[in-house]
Amino acid sequence: MSGLQRFALALVIIGAINWGLIGFFQFDLVAAIFGGQDATLARIVYGLVGISGLYCLTLLFKPSEELSREGHAEHNRV
Repeated sequence: MSGLQRFALALVIIGAINWGLIGFFQFDLVAAIFGGQDATLARIVYGLVGISGLYCLTLLFKPSEELSREGHAEHNRV
């Protein structure tokens, strides 16, 4: 998995945690940290999470053989 894919996946996980907080506790962590939903930084984070989600779709449709080859290549480099 490339660095970009890891970064995108991390942002998607952050977004999922934020949505879980909204769903269970009606608390928007991103908005709380960056000054509300309309704050520029919060909107940037929301946008990056959305773009990351779209990018992670490529992982969903990547052939499993290619994913396993990448994993073995990275494991051998460590």
